[in-house]
Amino acid sequence: MDRVLKAARTSGSLNLSNRSLKDVPNEVYQGLDAVGEGENWWEAVDLQKLILAHNLIESLKDDLRNLPQLVVLNVSHNKLSELPAAIGELHMLKSLDVSFNSIQTLPEAIGSATSLVKFDCSSNQLKELPSSLGKCSDLSDFKASNNFITSLPEDLANCSKLTKLDLEGNKLTSFSENLIASWTMLTELNASKNLLNGIPESIGRLSRLIRLDLHQNRISSIPPSISGCSSLVEFSIGNNTLSALPGELGTLSKLGTLDLHSNQVSSLFHLR
Repeated sequence: MDRVLKAARTSGSLNLSNRSLKDVPNEVYQGLDAVGEGENWWEAVDLQKLILAHNLIESLKDDLRNLPQLVVLNVSHNKLSELPAAIGELHMLKSLDVSFNSIQTLPEAIGSATSLVKFDCSSNQLKELPSSLGKCSDLSDFKASNNFITSLPEDLANCSKLTKLDLEGNKLTSFSENLIASWTMLTELNASKNLLNGIPESIGRLSRLIRLDLHQNRISSIPPSISGCSSLVEFSIGNNTLSALPGELGTLSKLGTLDLHSNQVSSLFHLR
């Protein structure tokens, strides 16, 4: 461990994955303060990348604030039940992966980590997302699949740079028109295995959307505005309650895959 920590102080990168750790070593939180005998403090650099995946870690300390230059933090596949508020003090953090834990709530303070570009909180026990996430205006890749989320905070409309959004396997019943209309940069949207009862008219604003997965919901119709999704290549809407298709689907010239299995569509006759 000493050798690994010493190397991290000169490289700025520390990987402690798959070590059966139950706690984060205190030396990790100490950063530059932990420069040891035989090391030159002027050769040490701040920790920028910390990988703690696939361990048995149950908690993170607020001492995380001692790592202000952290850009990447991966604590996936552990036993975390919460995140410390100090996560919001990591103002340089761009990639945060807390997937495959037992986290029930995310701290509002996470919205202060305004440099976040990629955030994965999938496979936890979340029932809601903090509205403060809307402050992370640079967020581009957001994954919150396999939780128990019932609705999305309207503040997420401020995340207008979103390109990939994965909400598969939650309990969403609807998307607000405003949220969909705000995410005009989206190229991939996965909201399969939810309880969605419809598709907002504003879906037509997503002209960059390439992949749209809405299979296994309760959707009974597709709005004609789907014609605005001119970049759509893959559209999965199987296992819903469709009985008819809008002719506008026929105007999507790039559409190569259309999955309609397990619906009630009797004919494609009206497609143009």
